[in-house]
Amino acid sequence: MKRKSGGIYLNSPVILGLTFTSAVVLFGDIMTFGALNSLLISRFTSWLDPLMYLRFFTRVLAHADVNHYFGNFMLILVVGPMMEERYGEKRLLTMLLITAFMTGLCNAIFFPQYATIGASGLAFMLILLSSFVNMKNAGLPLTMLLVGFFYIGNEIIGGLFRNDNISQFSHIIGGLCGAVFGFYFRSEGQASRL
Repeated sequence: MKRKSGGIYLNSPVILGLTFTSAVVLFGDIMTFGALNSLLISRFTSWLDPLMYLRFFTRVLAHADVNHYFGNFMLILVVGPMMEERYGEKRLLTMLLITAFMTGLCNAIFFPQYATIGASGLAFMLILLSSFVNMKNAGLPLTMLLVGFFYIGNEIIGGLFRNDNISQFSHIIGGLCGAVFGFYFRSEGQASRL
């Protein structure tokens, strides 16, 4: 995309679209006193309920409050545009949708008693995916191993020892999705397969 120098421009349509849509949902939820989030959050109802599957996606747009929103989108806005530039809009959107679905599905399977909300699984996917950017075909970059160890390890420990209403499981699944995508797209030749 060719652009004129100077001024503000749209550099990352997928990430900015996610950011602004989630902000509108947050504002709408505040204005409806929580009614909007109750429609969007992912919770187990029945495997025959099509709305449950739709909520696997819509839950990433909903956030509990402004702090929750800022916490997720500070990470997404730092890492996401670089990943969108590297992998392209369509590929990144596909990865975000797959990650949203997988985190929602895994939560429904393993923790059906809990409702989930927020884009933190997407943030963790982007973080792990970013550690693969400089990966060569032979071997694993030390930075990828350290990122995986620090982020995923912290979530495992947090899930075992903290009761903080944070879905560490969504973070772990999101990070694993990022690692799978990173390995899958480890070279430009493979990047065209999706």
